[in-house]
Amino acid sequence: MRASWLVAVAVLTSCSATPQNSSKSDTPAEVSVQTRRDNIVEKIHGVDVADPYRWLEDVNSPEVQAWMNGQDDVARSYIEALPGRDALAKRFAELYYVDSISAPRRKGNRYFYTRRHADQEKAVYYFREGADGEEQVLLDPNTLSEDGSVSVGFVVASWDGNKVAYSIKENNADEAVMHIMDVATRTTSDIDVIPGIKYSDATWTLDGTGFYYTYLPTDDSIPVADRPGYAEIRFHTLGTDPKTDPLIKERTGDPTRFVGVDLSWDGRWLISYEWRGWNASDVWVKDLSKPDSEFVPFVTGQPNLYSVIPWKDDFLIFTNDGASRWRLFKTPTAKPARENWKEIIPEFADGSVIENVQIIGDKLVLTLLKDVTSDLRVFDFDGKLVRDIELPGVGASFGMAGRPDDDEAYFSFQSFTIPMRIYKTSIKSGTTELWNEVKVPIDPSPYVVEQVFYPSKDGTKIPMFVVHRKDMPVDGSTPFILYGYGGFSVTMSPYFRASIYPWLEAGGGYAVANLRGGAEYGEAWHQDGMLHKKQNVFDDFAAGAQWLIDNGYTSAKKLGIRGGSNGGLLVGAAMTQNPDLYGAVVCEVPLLDMIRYTKFGSGKTWISEYGDPDIAEDFQTLIAYSPYHHVEPGTKYPALLMKTADSDDRVDPMHARKFVAEVQYANGGENPVLMRVERNAGHGGADLIRQYVQSDADTYAFLAATLGLDLSGR
Repeated sequence: MRASWLVAVAVLTSCSATPQNSSKSDTPAEVSVQTRRDNIVEKIHGVDVADPYRWLEDVNSPEVQAWMNGQDDVARSYIEALPGRDALAKRFAELYYVDSISAPRRKGNRYFYTRRHADQEKAVYYFREGADGEEQVLLDPNTLSEDGSVSVGFVVASWDGNKVAYSIKENNADEAVMHIMDVATRTTSDIDVIPGIKYSDATWTLDGTGFYYTYLPTDDSIPVADRPGYAEIRFHTLGTDPKTDPLIKERTGDPTRFVGVDLSWDGRWLISYEWRGWNASDVWVKDLSKPDSEFVPFVTGQPNLYSVIPWKDDFLIFTNDGASRWRLFKTPTAKPARENWKEIIPEFADGSVIENVQIIGDKLVLTLLKDVTSDLRVFDFDGKLVRDIELPGVGASFGMAGRPDDDEAYFSFQSFTIPMRIYKTSIKSGTTELWNEVKVPIDPSPYVVEQVFYPSKDGTKIPMFVVHRKDMPVDGSTPFILYGYGGFSVTMSPYFRASIYPWLEAGGGYAVANLRGGAEYGEAWHQDGMLHKKQNVFDDFAAGAQWLIDNGYTSAKKLGIRGGSNGGLLVGAAMTQNPDLYGAVVCEVPLLDMIRYTKFGSGKTWISEYGDPDIAEDFQTLIAYSPYHHVEPGTKYPALLMKTADSDDRVDPMHARKFVAEVQYANGGENPVLMRVERNAGHGGADLIRQYVQSDADTYAFLAATLGLDLSGR
């Protein structure tokens, strides 16, 4: 970080919640909020960088709070008056307040699962004594606070099923506190209360007397962006003061790294991970069967990802080392050196990506991805295929729930037109039966799902899913939403999205582009959309939009784009790079100031993905696309709905505030530029169904009004 900056400040206007140009008309195009603009310019790596809304970074400032409230009031007042908005809210309530259940996980003789009831806001945690035992409430998040602002982050049962560790979060933020409950009595310990559980859960010992965890300090004297460097692995013995928990592995001192811990099925091997961003990891192992043993490096310093699974006398190594689409090795635990690794499942020649490897029923279960659709296969430990697990169609499955020593397993399946189904299967025999399915009040029969492949700017073929009515006219008249993400190895799978059905029912279309930066085709696909190749992601997205237009699915004025978090960066870059290509933008909890992103929230942990603005070469890449710095005065921008959350401690809402202020100032057209603030919500929003209902009603009402979708039939 630089010791000094060249800063000049001049206060121009005062903050106000008064709509600009309100005398012109009563259309939504005239809604915005006047904002003070300062003359702040820094010379960074020889480049003058303006930052007129830096004052909006300070969320504790009364002036910033007043500005946020003014923006939120304007946005909500306008959106709530849109035609069809209330009908949308009613339909979303029908779609979201439904009964559903998760796949059970057996610990000891108890089965643990969640069930969402159609008349409750949050899913309830249950257990049964045996597979056919009576259902009993373990933990009901609906009772934790009167206003619903207290959330449950995770619930992890001990191996014997007698205890559970669970986390409590205020406003669904990332910061959490861990508690311990006795399952039989449902009593929670007053002693075993552990703060600093932001990116961790409990790794239980076999006897259930304690667990390993990653502790992140909550000391306000440590900047939030620097806290990951203070993460350390500790061990907690039940019934003892957490302040005395012994240190198992010391902090890294590097805020760009994540730290994690795992314990082998037999309790012998303790495994420590340090992830260097999203594309490299270091692994250490510790033999707990030997007194006073220390962590020994297993693989460190390599530019690849590794996951180590001890099983009996072998280590299984799941890695993209030398295989962008991943492969699997094994080596004797007595001979862990790299030269002893034996490849048992090579990279698939047909282009399939190995997404996940699990040991269930004394077999290897692999989750595969081929052209963005899922496949499940069972192998033996020599890498021989035992069987394919038949899925009910083209869609998404995210692995299995099961134990290494248990033949019984459960897996899920869903697609754009099939809500979540859970299947029960036997690893040994392969017999499979439907165990449960979510009943959602939709009729998928009028719609078709297409997968198309289109060329990006550099000729790379990009897959895209397109959902629309079978009788849709191909004349450019259909309002469409294009969604994307493109980063952090995140795959945009064809899972069920209940939220799109009111839009489809009104005659709209929906598309999901599988951009570079994700993991759809392995690590090479990811790396082609990160760091100095990040522009590929924006080019992929623009090419997808152009394909929809060129092929008559929609037109520019009827095309809306939507993305959140890294996807918020995507749509922010899209609207500043190609403002004429889109009619509306919904940007949610985004990164938008790529020059100062490392100074806030979890920003430093993303340096491996985006680059470091303190490094000249990285800075040149970042400043070339940073949306906040590419808002041009006088440009006619598409309508913008910015959605942010008041308790987002991952991506700081300063990005949203500054960008909205800049677009409102620069906009040369009459399209609305609105900012909606979700209260008592973190990066993932709130976890109350009623807030999802209202949020989505606002989003789709805004898109319908802007893109010309008639909601009168709703």
